[in-house]
Amino acid sequence: MLLSASALASERGADWQIGPEIRGKNYSVGVPRVMADSDDGPAFVFPADPRGQVKYVTRETGSLANARSLTIRYRIDASEGTRFVANERPSSPAMISLYFQRRGDNWSAKNRHASYRWYSVSDKTLPLTPGEHTITLNFRDEWGAVMGAQSRGNPAFEDALENAERVGFVFGWSGGRGHGVHATGPARFTLLDFEIR
Repeated sequence: MLLSASALASERGADWQIGPEIRGKNYSVGVPRVMADSDDGPAFVFPADPRGQVKYVTRETGSLANARSLTIRYRIDASEGTRFVANERPSSPAMISLYFQRRGDNWSAKNRHASYRWYSVSDKTLPLTPGEHTITLNFRDEWGAVMGAQSRGNPAFEDALENAERVGFVFGWSGGRGHGVHATGPARFTLLDFEIR
């Protein structure tokens, strides 16, 4: 079932899980398990401690086999001088990427599970900066799998779309899309719109 922009804009923050949670452990640290409700949409505050990090923000979805694109519109409010830091590679720009995941992923990234998680490629990611931003990615554009496989002409990509379980966005750097980000000062992320067409 496809989720419309208007439906998602009115949904509760609790529909958006901050994680990932794998075998009972949440790998985002220093943030709640779900986004909070706000007047403008679901929101969270970035951890301002280098020991904290936000990695994946996802919600359940059905099959994406008939979908054409994903669009996210979001706003980052941050105090002056606040920087965003990729925990794994602090010297690289901290980025946001679109993301979806196939049902049945065991998070090993091995064998068939190496193509269960798909991320927007470099030209469809954005460095984290204050302000309002939009990213749109067509499902016929190039996507990258967790272990580097490309989507174009790849049956595993089509299988992941058909059997999609979660969709959303991740924080990290260009070489580790969902490997975590923190801020150096007060900073808030608000999801203004998330559309599956």
